[in-house]
Amino acid sequence: MLFVAAGSPATVFALAPLATAARNAGHQVVMAANDDMVPHIISSGLPGIATTDLPIRHFITTDRAGNPEQIPSGAVEQALFTGRWFARMAASSLPRMLEFCRAWRPDLIVGGTMCYVAPLLALHLGVPHVRQTWDAIEADGIHPGADAELRPELAPFGLDRLPDPDLFVDICPPSLRPAGAAGAQPMRYVPANAQRRLEPWMFAKGERRRVLVTSGSRVAKESYDKNFDFLRGLAKDVASWDVELIVAAPDPVADALRDSLPGVRVGWVPLDVVAPTCDLLVHHAGGVSTLTGLNAGVPQLLIPKGAVLEKPARRVADYGAAITLLPGEESAEAIADSCRELLSKDGYGERARELAREIAAMPSPASVVAALGQLA
Repeated sequence: MLFVAAGSPATVFALAPLATAARNAGHQVVMAANDDMVPHIISSGLPGIATTDLPIRHFITTDRAGNPEQIPSGAVEQALFTGRWFARMAASSLPRMLEFCRAWRPDLIVGGTMCYVAPLLALHLGVPHVRQTWDAIEADGIHPGADAELRPELAPFGLDRLPDPDLFVDICPPSLRPAGAAGAQPMRYVPANAQRRLEPWMFAKGERRRVLVTSGSRVAKESYDKNFDFLRGLAKDVASWDVELIVAAPDPVADALRDSLPGVRVGWVPLDVVAPTCDLLVHHAGGVSTLTGLNAGVPQLLIPKGAVLEKPARRVADYGAAITLLPGEESAEAIADSCRELLSKDGYGERARELAREIAAMPSPASVVAALGQLA
């Protein structure tokens, strides 16, 4: 079984539980992703291979002809743009992955939500394709952008759009699935993230309320990444409150933040261990961060950074397990007021714990492996 991730640690971590379960069941498993993601695959205990040597930024900022690309502002246009750049990454990955698959022929290919090289490979090889969601993000508005970008790759097969997967595995809790969502094989979300040697503070909280702030695993110091400015400003605001603050960030970003946040724990943390000790998570509404918080039964303040994150963030808020601040609403005062409400009202925690119980009752990755085996 070939598992294909795409461009960020979160996509590797999302696929790792099912890939590990398949490997534990005795299947041969390889996971593929961009070259800079291979260390994350290997650290998850899985064999890893690079789909492309190009970084994810290349596909976001440049079209196939090398012309610069700008991220549009409108929600519809941004979703289509997301599909296009993920498709460019797939097209770049296809030659190398075809060469690999001719030497190590998979019986089944499992791709993440927008891992479009997975269905392309399945077409070339004539094997089943499984799509597994990374999170609760709706991709219906994203896929048409990929279909348009991949017309040259689809034309030899007489297709104008990517085929539907032979099996759709969805890790979104049933209560958060949008109305009219396609039928799916449900699977329990299992947190998987890069680990660190545990320290006592990670699994045992102190006397003060604990608030964790993050902007995900892909935040970077580069000027094009607005998430860095978001994380820095947010952390400075929360640091002045009477709470224990943890800022979860990759080490290069943590080094840039640490001097301006004296007395604050800043750095990469094993979120699956730390989240259950928190009273509140505050973040950019990334899918894996959100599901890790819900799995731990912790209320969240969601501040979506990207139009594709807004709908799932609103659904969590509508359920009562979070407050969502949309673009233009995320003033320092609104963030402070929202955090006070989330920390003072028990209802948010109760609803978050309801979702945690719902997640726990979903079929485990190990049970879904049987469906993959039957399909192959």
